[in-house]
Amino acid sequence: MKEIGHIYLSWREGLGTRRHIVGVLKRNTTLGVRFSYIKEGVESAKKVGFSPYTEFPDFEKDYTENVLEVFGQRIMKSERSDIADFYDFWEIDTKFRDDKFYLLALTQGLNPTDNFEFLADYNPSKSLRFLTDLAGLSALKLSGDSVKSGDVLTYKLASDHEFDDKAVKVYKDNIEVGYIKKIHSRVFYKQKNSFLKLVVKAVEQNGVIKRIFIKVCSK
Repeated sequence: MKEIGHIYLSWREGLGTRRHIVGVLKRNTTLGVRFSYIKEGVESAKKVGFSPYTEFPDFEKDYTENVLEVFGQRIMKSERSDIADFYDFWEIDTKFRDDKFYLLALTQGLNPTDNFEFLADYNPSKSLRFLTDLAGLSALKLSGDSVKSGDVLTYKLASDHEFDDKAVKVYKDNIEVGYIKKIHSRVFYKQKNSFLKLVVKAVEQNGVIKRIFIKVCSK
Protein backbone atom coordinates (compact mmCIF):
# COMPACT_ATOMS: atom_id res chain seq x y z
CA MET A 1 0.00 0.00 0.00
CA LYS A 2 1.41 3.35 -1.04
CA GLU A 3 -0.15 5.00 2.04
CA ILE A 4 2.25 3.15 4.37
CA GLY A 5 5.76 4.56 4.65
CA HIS A 6 8.27 3.39 7.25
CA ILE A 7 7.04 1.72 10.44
CA TYR A 8 8.57 3.07 13.64
CA LEU A 9 9.13 1.05 16.80
CA SER A 10 7.83 2.90 19.86
CA TRP A 11 8.49 1.99 23.50
CA ARG A 12 7.38 3.51 26.77
CA GLU A 13 8.04 2.72 30.40
CA GLY A 14 4.39 2.14 31.19
CA LEU A 15 0.85 3.43 30.88
CA GLY A 16 0.69 7.21 30.96
CA THR A 17 4.40 7.70 30.27
CA ARG A 18 6.08 9.27 27.23
CA ARG A 19 6.63 7.26 24.05
CA HIS A 20 10.19 6.94 22.73
CA ILE A 21 10.76 6.20 19.04
CA VAL A 22 13.57 3.65 19.30
CA GLY A 23 13.70 1.95 15.89
CA VAL A 24 12.48 1.87 12.30
CA LEU A 25 11.42 -0.80 9.81
CA LYS A 26 11.97 0.06 6.15
CA ARG A 27 10.64 -1.92 3.19
CA ASN A 28 12.32 -1.90 -0.19
CA THR A 29 11.40 -3.98 -3.24
CA THR A 30 15.05 -4.87 -3.76
CA LEU A 31 16.36 -5.18 -0.19
CA GLY A 32 13.21 -6.44 1.53
CA VAL A 33 12.43 -5.34 5.10
CA ARG A 34 15.24 -4.19 7.36
CA PHE A 35 15.29 -2.92 10.94
CA SER A 36 17.63 -0.57 12.75
CA TYR A 37 17.59 1.33 16.02
CA ILE A 38 17.38 5.13 16.21
CA LYS A 39 20.24 6.35 18.40
CA GLU A 40 18.56 9.46 19.82
CA GLY A 41 15.41 7.57 20.80
CA VAL A 42 17.37 4.68 22.29
CA GLU A 43 19.53 6.98 24.44
CA SER A 44 16.44 8.76 25.75
CA ALA A 45 14.58 5.50 26.46
CA LYS A 46 17.54 3.86 28.19
CA LYS A 47 17.32 6.51 30.91
CA VAL A 48 13.98 5.04 31.96
CA GLY A 49 14.82 1.35 31.63
CA PHE A 50 14.68 0.48 27.94
CA SER A 51 16.54 -2.61 26.75
CA PRO A 52 16.72 -3.90 23.15
CA TYR A 53 14.14 -6.13 21.51
CA THR A 54 15.20 -9.66 22.48
CA GLU A 55 15.85 -10.95 18.96
CA PHE A 56 17.66 -7.76 17.92
CA PRO A 57 20.15 -7.11 20.74
CA ASP A 58 22.73 -4.93 18.95
CA PHE A 59 21.86 -1.22 18.91
CA GLU A 60 24.45 -0.56 16.20
CA LYS A 61 23.46 -3.27 13.72
CA ASP A 62 21.31 -2.91 10.62
CA TYR A 63 19.19 -6.08 10.65
CA THR A 64 18.28 -7.45 7.22
CA GLU A 65 17.21 -11.04 7.96
CA ASN A 66 14.07 -12.45 9.62
CA VAL A 67 12.76 -8.99 10.50
CA LEU A 68 9.14 -9.68 9.53
CA GLU A 69 9.35 -13.25 10.81
CA VAL A 70 10.22 -11.93 14.28
CA PHE A 71 7.94 -8.91 14.48
CA GLY A 72 5.18 -10.79 12.63
CA GLN A 73 4.81 -13.03 15.68
CA ARG A 74 2.93 -10.15 17.29
CA ILE A 75 0.11 -10.45 14.74
CA MET A 76 -2.86 -12.67 15.59
CA LYS A 77 -2.54 -16.10 13.96
CA SER A 78 -4.89 -16.58 11.01
CA GLU A 79 -6.01 -20.01 12.27
CA ARG A 80 -7.58 -18.58 15.45
CA SER A 81 -11.35 -18.90 15.70
CA ASP A 82 -11.78 -15.17 16.38
CA ILE A 83 -9.58 -13.98 13.50
CA ALA A 84 -12.61 -12.61 11.60
CA ASP A 85 -13.37 -10.27 14.51
CA PHE A 86 -9.73 -9.16 14.54
CA TYR A 87 -9.79 -8.34 10.82
CA ASP A 88 -13.12 -6.59 11.19
CA PHE A 89 -12.01 -4.39 14.09
CA TRP A 90 -8.81 -3.23 12.38
CA GLU A 91 -10.63 -2.97 9.01
CA ILE A 92 -8.04 -5.14 7.28
CA ASP A 93 -8.26 -5.18 3.48
CA THR A 94 -8.67 -8.83 2.47
CA LYS A 95 -6.13 -8.36 -0.34
CA PHE A 96 -3.34 -7.82 2.19
CA ARG A 97 -4.06 -10.46 4.84
CA ASP A 98 -0.80 -12.27 4.00
CA ASP A 99 1.30 -9.09 4.04
CA LYS A 100 2.94 -8.94 7.48
CA PHE A 101 4.31 -5.44 6.94
CA TYR A 102 0.80 -4.17 6.19
CA LEU A 103 -0.71 -6.08 9.14
CA LEU A 104 1.95 -4.78 11.53
CA ALA A 105 1.27 -1.22 10.38
CA LEU A 106 -2.52 -1.47 10.59
CA THR A 107 -2.69 -3.27 13.96
CA GLN A 108 0.34 -1.59 15.60
CA GLY A 109 1.57 -5.01 16.75
CA LEU A 110 -0.05 -4.36 20.12
CA ASN A 111 0.73 -6.94 22.79
CA PRO A 112 -0.55 -6.74 26.39
CA THR A 113 2.68 -8.25 27.74
CA ASP A 114 5.02 -5.40 26.75
CA ASN A 115 5.16 -1.69 25.94
CA PHE A 116 6.15 -1.80 22.27
CA GLU A 117 4.02 -0.36 19.47
CA PHE A 118 4.59 -0.28 15.71
CA LEU A 119 3.54 3.09 14.33
CA ALA A 120 3.30 3.61 10.59
CA ASP A 121 4.22 6.91 8.99
CA TYR A 122 1.22 7.25 6.67
CA ASN A 123 1.12 9.23 3.44
CA PRO A 124 -1.89 11.24 2.25
CA SER A 125 -4.14 9.67 -0.36
CA LYS A 126 -7.82 9.57 -1.26
CA SER A 127 -8.02 6.02 0.11
CA LEU A 128 -6.17 6.69 3.39
CA ARG A 129 -7.78 4.87 6.31
CA PHE A 130 -6.26 3.60 9.55
CA LEU A 131 -7.07 3.07 13.22
CA THR A 132 -5.17 4.59 16.12
CA ASP A 133 -5.81 4.97 19.84
CA LEU A 134 -5.49 8.39 21.40
CA ALA A 135 -2.60 9.38 23.65
CA GLY A 136 -2.83 11.47 26.82
CA LEU A 137 -5.93 9.88 28.36
CA SER A 138 -4.29 9.12 31.73
CA ALA A 139 -3.96 12.82 32.47
CA LEU A 140 -7.43 13.79 31.20
CA LYS A 141 -9.49 11.29 33.26
CA LEU A 142 -12.52 11.58 30.99
CA SER A 143 -15.83 10.32 32.39
CA GLY A 144 -17.07 7.06 30.92
CA ASP A 145 -19.98 8.67 29.08
CA SER A 146 -18.06 11.60 27.56
CA VAL A 147 -17.11 9.81 24.32
CA LYS A 148 -18.92 6.98 22.56
CA SER A 149 -18.57 4.85 19.46
CA GLY A 150 -19.63 6.72 16.33
CA ASP A 151 -18.78 10.20 17.63
CA VAL A 152 -17.18 12.49 15.05
CA LEU A 153 -14.17 14.32 16.47
CA THR A 154 -12.23 17.40 15.40
CA TYR A 155 -8.55 18.28 15.70
CA LYS A 156 -6.00 21.09 15.77
CA LEU A 157 -2.31 20.99 14.93
CA ALA A 158 -0.23 21.61 18.06
CA SER A 159 3.35 21.91 16.86
CA ASP A 160 4.37 23.75 20.05
CA HIS A 161 4.03 20.52 22.07
CA GLU A 162 6.98 19.91 24.41
CA PHE A 163 7.79 16.40 23.16
CA ASP A 164 6.35 16.27 19.61
CA ASP A 165 6.62 19.02 17.01
CA LYS A 166 4.03 17.14 14.94
CA ALA A 167 1.49 16.91 17.75
CA VAL A 168 -2.24 16.91 16.97
CA LYS A 169 -4.81 17.68 19.68
CA VAL A 170 -8.23 16.00 19.38
CA TYR A 171 -11.59 17.34 20.55
CA LYS A 172 -15.19 16.29 20.95
CA ASP A 173 -17.10 19.53 20.49
CA ASN A 174 -14.87 21.90 22.51
CA ILE A 175 -13.62 19.30 24.99
CA GLU A 176 -10.08 17.94 24.65
CA VAL A 177 -10.10 14.13 24.46
CA GLY A 178 -6.42 13.38 23.75
CA TYR A 179 -3.67 13.53 21.16
CA ILE A 180 -2.93 11.56 18.01
CA LYS A 181 -0.01 9.22 18.73
CA LYS A 182 3.51 10.12 17.67
CA ILE A 183 4.31 9.14 14.06
CA HIS A 184 0.59 8.66 13.29
CA SER A 185 0.28 12.42 13.71
CA ARG A 186 2.66 13.19 10.83
CA VAL A 187 0.08 12.61 8.10
CA PHE A 188 -2.01 15.46 9.51
CA TYR A 189 0.86 17.83 8.72
CA LYS A 190 1.40 16.32 5.27
CA GLN A 191 -2.30 16.81 4.44
CA LYS A 192 -2.44 20.52 5.29
CA ASN A 193 -4.79 21.55 2.51
CA SER A 194 -7.57 19.07 3.26
CA PHE A 195 -8.84 17.91 6.61
CA LEU A 196 -8.98 14.29 7.71
CA LYS A 197 -12.10 12.76 9.22
CA LEU A 198 -11.98 11.28 12.74
CA VAL A 199 -14.67 8.87 13.95
CA VAL A 200 -14.64 6.96 17.25
CA LYS A 201 -14.37 3.22 16.58
CA ALA A 202 -14.43 1.88 20.14
CA VAL A 203 -14.10 3.03 23.74
CA GLU A 204 -12.70 1.10 26.70
CA GLN A 205 -13.84 2.50 30.03
CA ASN A 206 -14.26 1.60 33.67
CA GLY A 207 -15.74 4.67 35.32
CA VAL A 208 -13.20 6.76 33.43
CA ILE A 209 -12.16 6.23 29.80
CA LYS A 210 -9.07 4.05 29.42
CA ARG A 211 -8.71 3.95 25.62
CA ILE A 212 -10.32 5.59 22.62
CA PHE A 213 -9.78 3.96 19.23
CA ILE A 214 -10.53 6.24 16.31
CA LYS A 215 -10.68 5.75 12.56
CA VAL A 216 -8.72 8.31 10.56
CA CYS A 217 -9.65 8.66 6.89
CA SER A 218 -9.64 11.08 4.01
CA LYS A 219 -12.83 13.08 3.58
